[in-house]
Amino acid sequence: QAQLVESGGGLVQPGGSLRLSCVSSESIFRFNDMGWYRQAPEKDRELVALITSEGTTNYGDSVKGRLVIARDNDKNTMYLQMNNLKPEDTDVYYCKAARWSSTYWGQGTQVTVSS
Repeated sequence: QAQLVESGGGLVQPGGSLRLSCVSSESIFRFNDMGWYRQAPEKDRELVALITSEGTTNYGDSVKGRLVIARDNDKNTMYLQMNNLKPEDTDVYYCKAARWSSTYWGQGTQVTVSS
């Protein structure tokens, strides 16, 4: 089974930046697409950003223009560059990878935006 490990979360002031990383235990060439989701308590997981193996990207409406998703196949790592962060971005962010009908999730990394 593939294992995904997120890192890079933390406390940042409004308007600041963070870069989240998701490292896969196996080659990310095996994944058709990868993405970042966030989930607040008692809420469903919300799409933040998605990137396919072909490089096509899709962003949630609330983060368009502020966040950038990227894949580094040589490092088996997916990144989420987060810019101009807002307090409403505070949440646990989860890495997801999909290969055909299989889906894998990381344990999440906490992002807190506060002054």
